[in-house]
Amino acid sequence: MDFNEIKSFLDQKVEQYNHPKFIESDPIQIPHQFSKKEDIEIAGFLTATIAWGKRQMIIKNANKMMTLLDNVPFDFVVNHSDKDLKSIEHFVHRTFNLDDFKFFIQSLQNIYKNHQGLESVFAKNITNENTVNAIHQFKKVFFEIPHLQRITKHVSDPLKGSAAKRINMYLRWMVRNDTKGVDFGLWNSIKPSVLSCPLDVHSGNVARKLGLINRKQNDAKALLELDTNLRKLDPKDPVKYDFALFGLGVFEGF
Repeated sequence: MDFNEIKSFLDQKVEQYNHPKFIESDPIQIPHQFSKKEDIEIAGFLTATIAWGKRQMIIKNANKMMTLLDNVPFDFVVNHSDKDLKSIEHFVHRTFNLDDFKFFIQSLQNIYKNHQGLESVFAKNITNENTVNAIHQFKKVFFEIPHLQRITKHVSDPLKGSAAKRINMYLRWMVRNDTKGVDFGLWNSIKPSVLSCPLDVHSGNVARKLGLINRKQNDAKALLELDTNLRKLDPKDPVKYDFALFGLGVFEGF
């Protein structure tokens, strides 16, 4: 396919998959349980953090996290006591364990009490080109309080070669206003044009078949390739094509 054919094909797939039905089988359903901005932000961030592996298990464990936060994530994060943290037991998702979860609650408390919240931390380091520096600086803030070194693996850094799939997915959720009721469009301080595609096995494989990526690894260099090409397809909203690439890979075996 040439450029125009690829664009037409992917635009059609965006319309197909950027639809409320997408929510039913996707982890984005977790933050959709809430209406308050801060609840959505925190539920989305914690869900995106454990978004690897089988989607059914991601959804199950993200729901368990919300239950452990009494289904009021913002109130729990901001007002929890040491006693509240000690009462949380028996949580694990693959390599993300109870100690990781408790630290994330503490770090989020620090961010909302001392840094004006998640949107503020990301937005103040956004450039006109991409989110790379914003994610890098976010990780610094996230781990500015005492922590075990092993926990840092749960927040990716694109300046260290990572495609940062989960954070980029989270930013898509928060920033894009798709008018379809899937992505939230809560953060007006960041433009959709600077977002990066959440590059994973499925979207990467489809992108290679379409000639949007040449690099074999799903790393920061491959993401730069993909972003460059997606911005040619739609400079204002390149990440909408995540729906097309992911849908083609997961639901159609493209």
